[in-house]
Amino acid sequence: MDLFFWELARASGLAAYVALCIAVLTGLAPRTAALGFLATNRAVRTLHDWTPWVVIPAALTHVVALLLDATARISVLDLIIPFQTSYGQLAIGLGTISLDLVVIVIVTTWLRRRLSNGAWQNLHRLSYVGFVTMFLHSILSGTDLASPIIAAMSWASAIAIGYYSLERVGRALPIAKARA
Repeated sequence: MDLFFWELARASGLAAYVALCIAVLTGLAPRTAALGFLATNRAVRTLHDWTPWVVIPAALTHVVALLLDATARISVLDLIIPFQTSYGQLAIGLGTISLDLVVIVIVTTWLRRRLSNGAWQNLHRLSYVGFVTMFLHSILSGTDLASPIIAAMSWASAIAIGYYSLERVGRALPIAKARA
């Protein structure tokens, strides 16, 4: 039975990673110079708004499968407090941080009308950190990166997100200096 939960954890973890990549890319890329023309595209906006509805069940399935897998030895407390496991502390701790950050981003998005725009934007930017921690979690603990196709897609998405993030920060720096 543990093999079933392990395979379920792998598949759902990969699905959560892909959905988060899509969410970050469709939220970030239209705000860059190269792909700014996509900012008014309803399909891109809808995809960005829809992908959390894939991230949530995929991440929950990943977590529940690991809780039920006797070999994984993950406890409920490990889902909230990072770096508490007896093995793979860094890798699993990064997964915990990623899960916590994604939950914060999604919940505060649902509460967006109750937050100031600045507060919401700052909290929403945690999705970048959530992506980085999820990427590192997958690199350090994921066995699926042995597949050349999955590894290529993982690294390509990380490079694209890194590039567009740096481009956006690069464009914001002169604006920030002009305000100061």
